[in-house]
Amino acid sequence: MYEKPFTENRWKLVQAYKHDGRLHRQWSPAFLVEETDEYWALASRASLVTETDGRKWMTKEKAVFILFKREWMNVIAMFKPDKGICYYVNIASPTIADQGFLKYIDYDLDVKLYPDGVERTLDEREYERHIDEYDYPDDLTKAIEKSLRDAQKKVESRAFPFIDEEIERLYRLFLDSTQLNRR
Repeated sequence: MYEKPFTENRWKLVQAYKHDGRLHRQWSPAFLVEETDEYWALASRASLVTETDGRKWMTKEKAVFILFKREWMNVIAMFKPDKGICYYVNIASPTIADQGFLKYIDYDLDVKLYPDGVERTLDEREYERHIDEYDYPDDLTKAIEKSLRDAQKKVESRAFPFIDEEIERLYRLFLDSTQLNRR
C-alpha cells in the first residue's frame, strides 16, 4: 500500500452530516498519523464532540479513527482500559477532504465490536425512520445495506481495520509524532 506524504497541518477536524446536508456532529482536531489511497487514519487522546444542537461532550478513551475514501463506512477504535479495543463502525458515505475538514454523511446504522468479540448492529430503527424522513432513494438504501453486510464480514474475518496490532501501531505513530513536536 502506498503511503502519501503528510500535509503540512496534520491536525484534522472531522464533520459528520445527515443526508439533508445538515451538520450532525463535529470532533475536535485529531492527528493524521497515516494517509493511503484507501483511508485517513487519525488518532487522539480524547476528543471534544459537538452535537448539532450545541451539546458538547468529551470522549474518555484514546482512539484511532479510520476514515475510508471509497468504502461506505468509517471506524473508531477505542482503547478501553483493562478490556482491550472496542470498534465502532459508522455506516456512512466515503469520507472526503473539503476546505480543511474530513467530511462524511452518517447513514444511521452502526456496528459495534466489543473487546470480548461480541458484535452488535445498532440504530436499525433510526435507519428505518430516516429512510422515509430523508427520502433515501432505493439505490442509496441498497448501498447502505451492502455496506452493513461488508462491515459485518470484515468484523467476522478481522480484516483491516479490525486488527488490534494495526490499531496499536497507528496509535504509537501518534505518540511518537506528537512527542517529537513537543521537544
